[in-house]
Amino acid sequence: MKSSRHRFVFRSVWRLDAHPARVFAALERAGEYPEWWPQVREVHALEESSGRGRIRSVLPFDLRITGRAVRHDPAAGVLEMEIDGDVAGWARWTVREGGPSRSGRTVAVYEQQVEVRRPLMRRLAVPARPFLRANHALMMRAGRRGLERWLRRGLDDD
Repeated sequence: MKSSRHRFVFRSVWRLDAHPARVFAALERAGEYPEWWPQVREVHALEESSGRGRIRSVLPFDLRITGRAVRHDPAAGVLEMEIDGDVAGWARWTVREGGPSRSGRTVAVYEQQVEVRRPLMRRLAVPARPFLRANHALMMRAGRRGLERWLRRGLDDD
């Protein structure tokens, strides 16, 4: 990544009351994200390990990305992908056991490092940085809540 002014680094920690294997299984099925994550509007498979997506949170623009899996390691609880499109870089989920039920049996850590490539976003990267970061935080909060509901629904079906 070339320019730090166009670069964003994000980290979110989700504590979830579900078994780590169930959380990993939900996170590895990116094609189902639009069913539980409101801001992930579309996901289309390109090949077995790649796909295209459209994401939109509070700000009035869509992000279009292509992702390609570079690591799928259930034993280590790691899912990692390269990202290209309106932003370029990488994203990684790390899923591990998180302790007793009240604090969440699973901890899912999302890390992302991207550089904005879309011309409008590059112009706004510095002056709008707080808004872009807040937009991402809102998206991640909604994703955690959506995944919690999704995982509970799956338990109710059992």
